[in-house]
Amino acid sequence: MPAPEEILKQYWGYDGFRPLQRDIIEAVLSGKDALALLPTGGGKSVCYQVPAMVREGLCLVVSPLIALMQDQVARLTGMGIPAVSLHSGMGYKLVKATLEQAQQGEYKLLYVSPERLQTYLFSDYLPGLDINLIAVDEAHCISQWGHDFRPDYLKIATIRELFTNVPMLALTATATAEVQQDIAKQLQLKKPELFKQSFARKNIYYEVNYSENKNADVLKNMGNQCGIIYCRSRKLTELTGKFLKEHEIGAAVYHAGLAKEVREAAQAAWMKNEAPVMVATTAFGMGIDKPDVRMVLHIDSPEHLEAWYQEAGRAGRDGAQANSLTLYNSIDIKRLEESTDLQYPPEAYLRRVYQAIAEYLQIPIGAEPGRYYPFDIFDFCNKFSLAAVEAIYALKLLERDGFWTLSEAVYQPSTVQFITSRHVLDGLSQSHPALAYVATGLLRMFNSIFYYPTAIRESAVAYRLKIKQPELLQALELLHRMEIIEYNKTGEGPQMFFHHRRADSRHLIIDLNRIARLRQRHLERTDKMIEFLSNTEVCREQFVLNYFGEPDAKPCGHCDICTNNNAKPIKHLARELLVRIAAEPQTLQQLTVAFSNSQKAAAIAAIRAMIDEGEIIVDVNGALTLI
Repeated sequence: MPAPEEILKQYWGYDGFRPLQRDIIEAVLSGKDALALLPTGGGKSVCYQVPAMVREGLCLVVSPLIALMQDQVARLTGMGIPAVSLHSGMGYKLVKATLEQAQQGEYKLLYVSPERLQTYLFSDYLPGLDINLIAVDEAHCISQWGHDFRPDYLKIATIRELFTNVPMLALTATATAEVQQDIAKQLQLKKPELFKQSFARKNIYYEVNYSENKNADVLKNMGNQCGIIYCRSRKLTELTGKFLKEHEIGAAVYHAGLAKEVREAAQAAWMKNEAPVMVATTAFGMGIDKPDVRMVLHIDSPEHLEAWYQEAGRAGRDGAQANSLTLYNSIDIKRLEESTDLQYPPEAYLRRVYQAIAEYLQIPIGAEPGRYYPFDIFDFCNKFSLAAVEAIYALKLLERDGFWTLSEAVYQPSTVQFITSRHVLDGLSQSHPALAYVATGLLRMFNSIFYYPTAIRESAVAYRLKIKQPELLQALELLHRMEIIEYNKTGEGPQMFFHHRRADSRHLIIDLNRIARLRQRHLERTDKMIEFLSNTEVCREQFVLNYFGEPDAKPCGHCDICTNNNAKPIKHLARELLVRIAAEPQTLQQLTVAFSNSQKAAAIAAIRAMIDEGEIIVDVNGALTLI
């Protein structure tokens, strides 16, 4: 059996492991269960990929994102390691053939989604797989008290009934003590060894600014350096990307509402630095290994510290100096304050939504479970006079309680954006009057449709235009081929799968205690996020480390709070630096090579101030010199 170091050198080219990696690998190779908390960029994947190559057999990796799985598989196969993933985009025959090859020992790593584990086809082949390790990535998704709960994660533990002596490794970048305990419980880990690396990131400068003009602050701080701008909505990503391009900043846009090929092209351009700035929703970034990100900018506040930390940690994975900037204002604070009531509505509202669903789908009391129903969420909300955002949260809450499952298409309607000029549209009425009628109708219905992809319901548009839906679909497809619009049609029709026998809404058994606890947990986390944003006294990193269970953390010296607290020492340091620069022009690295981390952050702040004030400049050789 080869040593882990031999495998690491042979396939990865590294001479040694990062902190804790060797300990984690040793634990699972000795047959122990383990829970590993490694920050973003901490090398979690190596902790199961190396053991997979050391031992005979197959490592089963459970991962929540298709993009993450495909990225990992592409990287491994490029290194000569046989790996494959099963995802929803594969047909039945291909899945079956892949599983047969896995049984025959042709792969060392098999990546699957938690949903895939429950399919009949996978269940048929599972007993015949020679599994040597079960790795659960993004393990916080199994905890209802975490920030990204996914019901299908709760079913992962059923694998252990077949593989009782196979070790399980749970990995995550963010988990409080409560979430750690829940992960171990839900995965049925047996006396797991806990490996926890400090959440400190010494190379990231953390800054939080109140901003009433976020676009101006984005321009001021981002520039054309490699970075990610996180937005909370698809609309904002489109508007921000357009704004940056207008100001000659190379920007790409990424969100789930874009067509797959558009997302892939945007990611490829960013990875190659052809578009150095990626403007994205939080769906972007997980599992993407780009080490040279110099800035992560939150244009509005995340909902909780777990998300903030995970996203900010995508900066500076190469260990070089990087920045995290969060912009917020009173609108962000108000949104956070109102989010608890929005996401956890009262019992009466939940019962009202359940009753409305039953009426909309025409499901009688006592109807048998286990059936799919076509479900148009916007039509549903319109017919029952429900606000879409509030209704979606109620539907998700009842879904978490096990009443139904909603397909992803429910939340991803078709989108349309005009990508031509009005001059072209004027000519369309002469050449294609039927298409011009549809185009004009869309423009009248949706004010935003010229500026960013806008969600539409084809049935509603057809009704308002007084044409049949097949006729509308044909017109949209033709306008798309003529490059007049970008029409991103949703996948398979949105569906709802009923898991239970339909009950009278008045007697529906809802786990109100669980919902009350979830509500309280959400309230505590949003309050903590607001406290973090408003904080002007406690070191940013110290604040976050305390939240994640590191009570003895000291001030970091590389955040805006520490810089402000060191304002007076910075003035003294500036005078010292000026003397040294006057004697001999030096690079920033030469000036700060002997400084501690806190001194280095203060020196950088002092140098920035002197450049801004016109006291020093950077010459053509990169050296700092007096003007």
